Amino acid sequence: MWSFLKPPAYKADLPQQEVDASYKRLRWQVFVGIFIGYAGFYIVRKNFSMAIPELAQFGFEKGELSIVLSMNAVAYALSKFLMGSVSDRSNARVFLPLGLFLTAVSMMFMVVPVVAFGPENKFWAIVLMTVLNFLVGWFNGMGWPPCGRVMTHWFSQNERGTMMSIWNCAHNVGGALVGPMAVYGAMWFGSWFYGADTTRYFLIGTYVFPAAVAMLVALIAFVLIRDTPQSCGLPSIEKYRNDYPKNYSAKSEEVLSTKEIFFKYVFNNKMLWFIAIANAFVYMVRYGCLDWAPTFLKEAQGYDIKQAGWAYFAYEFAAIPGTLVCGWLSDKVFKGGRALTTIIFMAIVAVFILLYWQFSDNYMLVTLSLIAIGFFIYGPVMLIGVQALDLAPKNAAGTAAGLTGFFGYFFGTAILANIVMGYVAEMAGWDWTFILLLIACGLSIFFTSFTYKEEKHLLQQKKN
Repeated sequence: MWSFLKPPAYKADLPQQEVDASYKRLRWQVFVGIFIGYAGFYIVRKNFSMAIPELAQFGFEKGELSIVLSMNAVAYALSKFLMGSVSDRSNARVFLPLGLFLTAVSMMFMVVPVVAFGPENKFWAIVLMTVLNFLVGWFNGMGWPPCGRVMTHWFSQNERGTMMSIWNCAHNVGGALVGPMAVYGAMWFGSWFYGADTTRYFLIGTYVFPAAVAMLVALIAFVLIRDTPQSCGLPSIEKYRNDYPKNYSAKSEEVLSTKEIFFKYVFNNKMLWFIAIANAFVYMVRYGCLDWAPTFLKEAQGYDIKQAGWAYFAYEFAAIPGTLVCGWLSDKVFKGGRALTTIIFMAIVAVFILLYWQFSDNYMLVTLSLIAIGFFIYGPVMLIGVQALDLAPKNAAGTAAGLTGFFGYFFGTAILANIVMGYVAEMAGWDWTFILLLIACGLSIFFTSFTYKEEKHLLQQKKN
């Protein structure tokens, strides 16, 4: 591993009278750092989706562009898992900004295939787009694991659900900025680069402007984030709050080898496998509803693009309060019970998917159903990540979360939500896609239920 990524050495302990004030200040500082930093990743995440309609005027077709689009999810799934193990052995303060900077550079270069190759050399333009969008997805996978590492070192298990729910809103904040950035970036800076050729302004708004902002965010994140409390002369969070989980030991503060992380704490942890499989079906529902809503509402129900767009926005916006409520419930009402909270939320999601399906000709009910699905689905998305952190030692947290993320994005998103649902809609009709979504809800509940008893046992032992 490169030396500049190595975790910083522990500093000498601060005087006891300084510990409390320093801990409180630094906890909020690093939290703001990972919130802003993770939001930055979503500024340069799925920008290619917004460019697709504009690329049509250059002779690029939807079929070939869909290949480019899929590379983002595939790369992200692999990276979140594999780079998670690197993150567990790296300085989060360096790892996260580095990943964001490399993502931004890759996004900025997405201009090149259109400008340098264009439709005259379409094959090579598509190849370069595919490689660059793969890199965007790969470097984006360096965002979640260091945030998970920071969370486990600076926030104890009993408060993690609430704090993770707040932090998880960062991706909604970052994602919501992509649209306005594309519009205003093109308006403000398009003429600087392309003069009167307005057909190319979108390249600046969609790619270059967000990438430049992401680079600035990377610098801010580097200034704010700290790796571990011990690297700042502070005690571990468990000692500071007197909050020790059952699987805690002194070894939890050590940097583990790759072999130990994978084969001792991740691959042989059957509870992690259960929630990873559950996560695939949660993500199938998340992106199955989100990605296909505009197409379904426009093609099957005749809604115009404005109506479909507002329904899409409502789905995403509802995620913020839903995630916060879910995290609070799991911490305060269910006392750390992530599995039960996930099961309840997924059951409610199934009810609203049924309403969405059966009353899809009623725009008001469709919008309300999508708001409800967005409100309830993002809680389980967040909680499964929290549960992965709870079930693994904190020095293997990035890899554990990476395993669940791999299943969510590779199997749940790229294969089930995108490919399977797309072909089912085309060959069997939209009704069967809703049946698949309801089955996915049931399977997510089924696999999550396997962790309920073990989680309850761990929480009970902690009380004793």
